Amino acid sequence: MLIRHLYTVVAFVLFIPSQIFWLWQLRGAARKLIRSESARRWFGRLGLGLYAALLIFNLFWPTPSPESAHLTIRATLLLAPFRWWMLASLLGFVAMAGFYLFSRLGRAAHWLYRRMFPPTPRESAPLLSPERRHFLTRTAVAISATTFAACAYGMLYERTEIETTRQRIVLPRLPQAFDGFRIAQLSDIHIGPFMPVEEIRRYVAMVNALKPDMVALTGDFVTWEGSPAGAVVDALAAIKAPYGIYGCLGNHERWARVEDLITRLFAERGTKMLRQQNATVEVSGERLNLIGVDYQTRAPFGPPRDGIVTEYLAGVQPLMLPDTVNILLSHNPNTFDRAAELAIDLSLAGHTHGGQVTLEYISPNLSPARLITPYVRGWFKKGESQLYVNRGIGTIFSPVRFGAPPEITVYELKRG
Repeated sequence: MLIRHLYTVVAFVLFIPSQIFWLWQLRGAARKLIRSESARRWFGRLGLGLYAALLIFNLFWPTPSPESAHLTIRATLLLAPFRWWMLASLLGFVAMAGFYLFSRLGRAAHWLYRRMFPPTPRESAPLLSPERRHFLTRTAVAISATTFAACAYGMLYERTEIETTRQRIVLPRLPQAFDGFRIAQLSDIHIGPFMPVEEIRRYVAMVNALKPDMVALTGDFVTWEGSPAGAVVDALAAIKAPYGIYGCLGNHERWARVEDLITRLFAERGTKMLRQQNATVEVSGERLNLIGVDYQTRAPFGPPRDGIVTEYLAGVQPLMLPDTVNILLSHNPNTFDRAAELAIDLSLAGHTHGGQVTLEYISPNLSPARLITPYVRGWFKKGESQLYVNRGIGTIFSPVRFGAPPEITVYELKRG
C-alpha cells in the first residue's frame, strides 16, 4: 500500500511542474512563430481553454458503465489526445530534468576541481559562455520534445502492429506424441475503446490462421469495473484449436470483481479457466498436464482489495503429475522462481505488456516493468524450468506502445 501511494505522490509532484514547463515552452514558441500580439493572445486563450476542458473532462467526468467495446468519438477526440499529452509531457519533462541535473552536477564538479586546482590566468575563462549555455538548453528542450513524436508513433502505429513470435521449447520429458505440438498464447487483452471487439476479432483470425493445436489465454481480459466482460468473451470464443482453449485470470479480473462472472462466461463457450486447477491434454494415449492459478502477488499492487499471498503457488504441488510435462498458466511472471523450485517444466505468463513504453533496445533497465519484475518479456530458463512472458496485445492508462509491440506467441514443443 505504501509503495502504491508513493507512486501516486511522485506522479502528482511531477505532473504540475511538467505542465507548467511545457506550457511555458509553447508560449515561447508562439512568440517566435506568431508575430501579431492579438493573434498570439487569441491562440493562447483557445489553447488554454481546450487544455482546461480536456483536463476537467478526463479527471472529473465519470467513465460510462459499461464501458464501450468499440472505438467511440469520446475516446478518439477527448481521451486519446489527453492521454497522449500526459504521457509525452511527463516523459519529456523527466528527460529535461535529467539533462538539467547532469548539467548541474558537471558544473559542481568543475567548480570543485577549480577550488582544488586554481587555474592560471590563461585558463580563467568560464566553463561555458552564455551563448553555449543557451544553445545546450535549447538542444535539451528539443531532444525532450521528441517524446511527443515518439508517443504519437506508439499510439497510431506500434500499438496496432502485432508481431507473431515463434518460440521453440525443448522439453526433456516431452512424450513422443507431443513432439511438434503447437500452443498459441494471447494475453492482456484489456477490451475497451482502444482495444475494440473488431480489433480482437482480427487477432483471433490471426491465431486461427496459425492453426495451433491448443491455445492459452493468460489473463487481463478486462481493465476496470464496467469493462464489457461479455463482449471480450464473445470475441475470443471464435478461437479454434483441436485440443482446446485454456486460460487463467489476471489482476484486472480481480480488481474489476469479475473473476466468477468471466469464468462462467468462458465455460459456457467451451473455454476452461483454470483457477487453482489442472487439466490434462491427451494425444495418442500420452498427456500433458496444464495447471492454472489466479493472479498472485507478494507485494502491495493495485487497489486495496487485491489479495496478497504469503507464498507463490501454494497448493500447486498436488496438482502436478509426476513423470509428466507440467505447464503452468500464471498471469504474473514473478511466480517463476517458485515454479522452478517445484520443477514445473514450462510457465506461460503475461502482465508486463513488455514494458509497454520502453527503451530496452538502448538498455534493459529502461523499462517501467522492471519496477515490478525481472521477467519483463521473452524467454527465461532456471534449472530445468522455462518461462516465456508474452507482451500482450492491449494497453492500460495510455493507448501507447513504444519499444514493446503487441504479440501473439506460438510455441513448438520439441523433445530434447
